[in-house]
Amino acid sequence: MNSFNPAGPATEQAKIPCSSGWDPVNLYEYELYAKEHLPKNAFDYYASGANDMVTLRENRHAYQRLRLRPRVLRDVSEVDISTTILGDKFSSPICVAPTAMQQMAHHQGECANARACTRENTLMVLSSLSTMPLEDVAVASGPSRPVWFQLYVYRDREVVKDLVYRAEKAGYKALAVVVDTPILGRREADVRNRFKLPEHLTLGNFLQRGGVLADGAKEGGSDSGLAVYCSGLIDRTLNWNDIEWLRSITSLKIVLKGIMTAEDALIAVQHGVDGILISNHGARQLDTVAATIEVVPEIVRAVKGRCEVYLDGGIMRGSDAFKAIALGCRAVFVGRPVLWGLAHNGEEGVARVLQLLKAEFSSCMQLCGSTNVSEINHNMVVHCSQYSRL
Repeated sequence: MNSFNPAGPATEQAKIPCSSGWDPVNLYEYELYAKEHLPKNAFDYYASGANDMVTLRENRHAYQRLRLRPRVLRDVSEVDISTTILGDKFSSPICVAPTAMQQMAHHQGECANARACTRENTLMVLSSLSTMPLEDVAVASGPSRPVWFQLYVYRDREVVKDLVYRAEKAGYKALAVVVDTPILGRREADVRNRFKLPEHLTLGNFLQRGGVLADGAKEGGSDSGLAVYCSGLIDRTLNWNDIEWLRSITSLKIVLKGIMTAEDALIAVQHGVDGILISNHGARQLDTVAATIEVVPEIVRAVKGRCEVYLDGGIMRGSDAFKAIALGCRAVFVGRPVLWGLAHNGEEGVARVLQLLKAEFSSCMQLCGSTNVSEINHNMVVHCSQYSRL
């Protein structure tokens, strides 16, 4: 493998490796490649979690504690892994989560990601903190392709209105409203690296506004540049009344991203949301909170089918996605592995990551005796503790 020596946290050059000559066979190998080839400033920002990173580890390990219960002697010669999400049909329930500043991984950033998602007929959610404007990403996705926009609620509500109206005009289908970030979790790797958005990049959705909105993440001093950015701009007063306010200014469907308890899920349903994305923000906010897969059952019970339920966090295998669907999720969203694919080979790398996950998901369905997604149910998954009592 080729060596790559980063210039430093805030002085990285635009040249990012984008092809390896090494073809990873799973998502873990894509992650290893990214760790070797991305600048430390970028990789640590993408990869790390909050504080001791207990939840970061648990997001993955929790899937390993769930055991599959396969059914046999079923004709699985033909398998359909497609599904619908908020009425739109996709090739599988495996979707792409919003991740910020993707041009740190590849010069085509979010646009390469969008093109790969269109090729694979996969739902993509674009981050408010993307390095490319939402309009450019919509064009890259292609006409009539369903894309969602992740919305951070800024203190300046005119900024929020502008983002919402632009997303609506550009053809985005839903807002994934971030509800778990009144402040940014303490990510010690970013503090240690004094993380900054590299000088040659900017936050694309704020190019016209300029100033701190576009370039604030480049200024961190002794802290993380993103932490300083969020502290100065993101609204800590965000509450349930603001969900009603968003309803009043847009016809876009509303999904709340960051629900982790049945109590909040019930309130969300009462506010008429279209979906709940169970998320602990990639374990980057509150450390020692539960793994996302662990809270799926209580939230599904609370919702009772009144809105769709999704999950992100820790998905590394198609079987992980299968387990989430079995417990009641409509879809799962994958973040970091898509960045690793992007770092490896741009659009082709993202497409390959999605292909691997879909192939593993299809294989898991066949080996569990399911021929379509609707046949996946809670009887196919059990916690390992059920067997330890034998």
